[in-house]
Amino acid sequence: MNQRVLRNLIIGGVVIGLLSLSITVFGQQAADKVSAAKHPDLAAAQQFVESATNKLDAAQKANDFDMNGHAAKAKDLLTQAYAEIKQAAEAINAKK
Repeated sequence: MNQRVLRNLIIGGVVIGLLSLSITVFGQQAADKVSAAKHPDLAAAQQFVESATNKLDAAQKANDFDMNGHAAKAKDLLTQAYAEIKQAAEAINAKK
């Protein structure tokens, strides 16, 4: 198998893996969405995290996912931030 075909297969596998991860993360985020009616600032923060994740996705695609894993790590940290925002809202709800 020539190197070009092998490279395309590897890139295709990475893209499929990242898409499935994005779908999983999106599904999780939908369940962890903060109520904008109860916590507008926290909900806005979650929207900023979603926007940042989308921008990282676009940057990865534009650069053939060749960022030495830094964009993927940033997305992992954003996923953690999203969850922490949800936990902050839950902490407020527990006090009321």
